[in-house]
Amino acid sequence: MYWVIALFDTETERLIKHIWKELREESISYYIDEVQDGRPHLTLASYKELDKKNYIRQMETFYDNKRGYDITFNHIGSFLNYNTLFLSPTVTEQLLDFHTEHHKHFGTYNTEANKLYEPRQWIPHVTLANNLEPDQLSKAFHYCVDRIGQTKGRIEEVGLIELVEQDGNTMEAPIIYSKKLK
Repeated sequence: MYWVIALFDTETERLIKHIWKELREESISYYIDEVQDGRPHLTLASYKELDKKNYIRQMETFYDNKRGYDITFNHIGSFLNYNTLFLSPTVTEQLLDFHTEHHKHFGTYNTEANKLYEPRQWIPHVTLANNLEPDQLSKAFHYCVDRIGQTKGRIEEVGLIELVEQDGNTMEAPIIYSKKLK
């Protein structure tokens, strides 16, 4: 399994990791421990299988002249039936174009793509907590609403993650390639 992700500036990443840590300290969510060395991100695409060498070459070329851009987070939400709490950015034309251009360029891989991340179905989000019981979801929501205000950040990098190993409650999914945006 592979994920293409958009990564943030240092301060935005630090803020989200701090929320993950606080949720663990409050025994609300252990999301911070579920993915070894996990970094906050927006998932742009997800694939079951991938010719990763070819895909990385294409990413290198495609993202060579792409610019990073500012992003504003001002929504906290939950996916129904997934018991997941997330932080969501304002969906701008620039964000939608960035996402759509990725899918157009990498369209030959769409047979292996997860449909939830395709254009017109994508809900951009950063997971704050998941696998929550209903009472934990409520606690996590209220905790985050009290601590997170409108947050301005920047998308500065794209990466490719590969699921290497999944064991019980933890997952190893390292970034196997990343490209800084201009």
